[in-house]
Amino acid sequence: MVDDTDDLRMDLAAIRGVKIAFDVSLAGISRWAIGGPARAVVSAVTAEGVEQTLRTMRDRRDPFLVVGETSNLLFDSEGFDGVILRVGRGFDHCEIQETTVRAEAGISIPQLARLTADAGLSGLEHTVGIPGTLGGLVTMNGGSQRRGIGSHVGRVVYIDSDGRRGELSQEECRFAYRRSVLQEMNVVVVEVDLNLDRADAAVVHRSMDAVVESRRSRFPEHLPNCGSTFLSDPEMYATVGPPGRAIEDVGLKGFRRGGAQISEQHANFIVNTGGATSDDVLWLIAKIRRDVMQATGFAMDCEVRYVNKQGEVSAAHEAAQQRWPGGTSGGDSLPAHA
Repeated sequence: MVDDTDDLRMDLAAIRGVKIAFDVSLAGISRWAIGGPARAVVSAVTAEGVEQTLRTMRDRRDPFLVVGETSNLLFDSEGFDGVILRVGRGFDHCEIQETTVRAEAGISIPQLARLTADAGLSGLEHTVGIPGTLGGLVTMNGGSQRRGIGSHVGRVVYIDSDGRRGELSQEECRFAYRRSVLQEMNVVVVEVDLNLDRADAAVVHRSMDAVVESRRSRFPEHLPNCGSTFLSDPEMYATVGPPGRAIEDVGLKGFRRGGAQISEQHANFIVNTGGATSDDVLWLIAKIRRDVMQATGFAMDCEVRYVNKQGEVSAAHEAAQQRWPGGTSGGDSLPAHA
């Protein structure tokens, strides 16, 4: 059982450096436009606000989750019985000195990329079209064109679950393809130093424009989605190709369940055509993974994380497997591929 709402409201109201909203529709903040109500959303505008929120929630029994711009999250359609700390808009200060960029974790990636281009700095061109925040991108070592932002990270400042600050060097972050040690730590990234390279601003802007145009032509942007659903495995890439090609090769491009559809533009995207539920998305993930496994021998893992009603976070393919082990769940079986 969680504490009553009045106690929660009083505890959250005592926190400085945050904005608080209660009974928030997660569909309204989800890039997938999917999710039921959350009990409260706390939006941090200062690092001190993050510290105080973490200390407050440490001493409570409510489910608690930290998010950025939700660019890799699938919320449950039943909602979330707890408090969400959102590190995003309002927590986005950035300073540039010579070739070093120091930015707060809530700054949007496209904004940061354009600011560095304006300053005549190169290194973030591949990130310019990626939705989300710096903290989330660094945690996942995200990027595009099979590159990761970790190669330009000099220092990461974080706050742990007790509200204490710490920092990691690039080496200590142990960056690998779409991985970092930050994913294993119960911490919130609040600030990042990036080491970039001098370049001609006009050249960097042209490179970024080309990346954005390429994404617009290849990726669905007119319907809610969470970006790439499945991770690209190097071994699979070398023999079968990227996830989108594998999904298309088994004939699933355009396949749908309810309001969720495997994009007709890029098969590694699942889009919400209207009214999609978390179950619709997870069901499609289960089917994609099974059909591609049968055809290629490779089991694709998800880049997307699923958040259940209790705030437990897992890879979406693991959640899908739990619901449809072996491809069936009572009368809701996965159809054989035609």
